[in-house]
Amino acid sequence: MQIYKVGGAVRDRLLGKPVTDIDWVVVGATTEEMLAKGFRPVGADFPVFLHPKSGEEYALARTERKNGRGYGGFIFHASPDVTLEEDLIRRDLTINAMAEDDQQNLTDPYHGQRDLEARLLRHVSPAFAEDPLRVLRVARFAARYAELGFTVAPETLELMRQLTESGELEALTPERSWKEIARALMEDQPQVFIKVLRECGALKVLMPEVDALFGVPQPEAHHPEIDTGVHTLSVLEQAALHKQPLTVRWACLLHDLGKGLTPEEEWPRHIAHEHKGLKLIKAVNERFKAPKDCQELALLVGEYHTHGHRALELKPSTLLELLQSFDVYRRPQRFEEFIAACEMDARGRKGLEQRSYPQADYLRGAATAARSVAVQPLLEKGFKGPELGEAIKGERLKALKAYKAAAPT
Repeated sequence: MQIYKVGGAVRDRLLGKPVTDIDWVVVGATTEEMLAKGFRPVGADFPVFLHPKSGEEYALARTERKNGRGYGGFIFHASPDVTLEEDLIRRDLTINAMAEDDQQNLTDPYHGQRDLEARLLRHVSPAFAEDPLRVLRVARFAARYAELGFTVAPETLELMRQLTESGELEALTPERSWKEIARALMEDQPQVFIKVLRECGALKVLMPEVDALFGVPQPEAHHPEIDTGVHTLSVLEQAALHKQPLTVRWACLLHDLGKGLTPEEEWPRHIAHEHKGLKLIKAVNERFKAPKDCQELALLVGEYHTHGHRALELKPSTLLELLQSFDVYRRPQRFEEFIAACEMDARGRKGLEQRSYPQADYLRGAATAARSVAVQPLLEKGFKGPELGEAIKGERLKALKAYKAAAPT
């Protein structure tokens, strides 16, 4: 039995990056031997075990053969005669197909270290094209390591195009796709993920609503970058720079989908794009079964982001309707995330990345003013039921009128 550290732990150590998760591969062992040593089996598809003390994953060396469509369409074979090289060749990228023994002796049959130095994301073998999930994974790695200068090797990008054209991407489950998308959006440069998907044609298959934004112009006076797709990437980039959570990043990606529906004769204006985009945002949400908080914020940001930008001009009654829509009294954090998404949208414009966004503090102040209305005095006056609701609304409107009157112009 020989045990090797494999994959990301080896890659990140060689890159000088922190190693978080460690995966191990065991060569020359049987399931019975692993169980005898106290390892606990997990997963039904192939023999993976948890270490009795550390809880880290140890997998028996295995080979795989394609026998169906999609991510799960493989037959795995694990036995003591499977070599380390045979196990490594089934991996996606050369930089993920290296192994180390306990003395840090490197096994690198597919030149992963050379590609690390060349800053290339290159596939290990033609079998790369058998797994559609790898299109998303490579794009995610491109986003993760863009800051180090990594790019996708041309021949790998070509394989990703072939995979996309084969129709295999449509066999991906929403859950697997979302897992990769969510991880990619939380990388330091998530806009690179979208760029790479677009380069290989996958964006048009997975998110045609986002792909349709590229080449759609906006008024130069408000958007010096002009192109709506370029603007969306810039908004996503700002969200990452400002360490926004996944909910905000997802909303930033989808906020302008309605502009893709504007007839060309109306360009560069996009009248009512906020409302038009809601059905598209809903479709993307449902396609990937995004978590409820991501779905809700994306729809709200899509509908109200221009309200955010015009916050200082809004009538108190409109401001109250906005606050009601977000239920700021019970869900203050969601409104805070809306404000963040609006600010990222404003900063995601060429040359305006550093411009201040006074609307943010104004909206926070409005929410505080509305929340400060006390209910108890109204109850003591005998209000109840629907009348109480109207009375609270009236007091909140008064508070917002006073707030707007006192706000600096």
